[in-house]
Amino acid sequence: MVQRRNHPVSVLIVALPETAGSALYGMVDVLSVSGSLWEVMVGSGEERQLFTTRIVGRSTTPFSCKHGIPVTPDCSVHDNPFADVVILPEIWLRPEDSIKGRYDDLMEWLRVCYRRGASIYSACSGSILLAESGLLNGRDATSHWGYEELFRREYPKVKFHSTPNICFASAEGRIATAGGVMSWHDLAIHIIARHCGLGEAIHIAKTYLLRWHSEGQLPYTNLLSRRHHADTVVRTCERWLEKNFNSQGAVAAAVRASGIPERSLKRRFLAATETTLIEYVQRLRIESAKRQLETSDKSLDEISNEIGYRETAFFRRLFKRHTGLTPTEYRRMFAPYAAGVSPM
Repeated sequence: MVQRRNHPVSVLIVALPETAGSALYGMVDVLSVSGSLWEVMVGSGEERQLFTTRIVGRSTTPFSCKHGIPVTPDCSVHDNPFADVVILPEIWLRPEDSIKGRYDDLMEWLRVCYRRGASIYSACSGSILLAESGLLNGRDATSHWGYEELFRREYPKVKFHSTPNICFASAEGRIATAGGVMSWHDLAIHIIARHCGLGEAIHIAKTYLLRWHSEGQLPYTNLLSRRHHADTVVRTCERWLEKNFNSQGAVAAAVRASGIPERSLKRRFLAATETTLIEYVQRLRIESAKRQLETSDKSLDEISNEIGYRETAFFRRLFKRHTGLTPTEYRRMFAPYAAGVSPM
């Protein structure tokens, strides 16, 4: 629902030492020129200011965010500022790290903003800050697919989804999280559309050449993100499958190589990796297919046979289930990048 108004939408964008400068200043730029850039470029229409943007930090003292990018906050969370929109850009954080207890003052401020009626949005790993505030408890959320294990470990109350480009925490849409690293593009388009109208969002997308990732994160997801566990038998089985996944009867052969009964291996494999043996084999095969689609001109029949599937139709269905795209669509999307050529 578009929230139309006669005065600019006020925006506060959070900046911390871990903040990615590209996402921070990219969002400032895009929102600041909404309502004017299109009009300047095409030479028509009245220029308007649709957003007022300020950077909020834990203090107003200048600092450098990640990679030495300078930031001078306009206000501090301790001043209890309020805006119609609060944005949490991407932060640089390893999936094995934690921010628990690091920014209690920011967390309290976020909760106050939400109670006062602000809409709160996060891009990529910015949703980790939102999860830390407790505002995502019991709600749907997304982030970069690489943080799925972090959410399961640190924020089990959050209903985490690794595939959407944008996820809404409630029907009213006052909390929304965006997925991968450049998802701030999608988030910017959404914010402009929601608060100023779809036409304005389309104008910005056209002038900035921003693309809405309607396919979500699934085509970009690494299906083989390794989970940490201490089961040496399962780890040996994983390594064996990584070398022999394309052989016929790979699961049965893996059971024989493990040296323990099939039922025991399957139970331990699921407990350690949170996936079944057959699912793990399928993921290995699909990842291999993805690499071949990106870098070769082999036919689908050839690729299907090489990864262990004699029926190409079955391979196509499995590929679509794991990536959200058909093999042909995937090749069209990624092969030009692998070849160093811009896709047409």
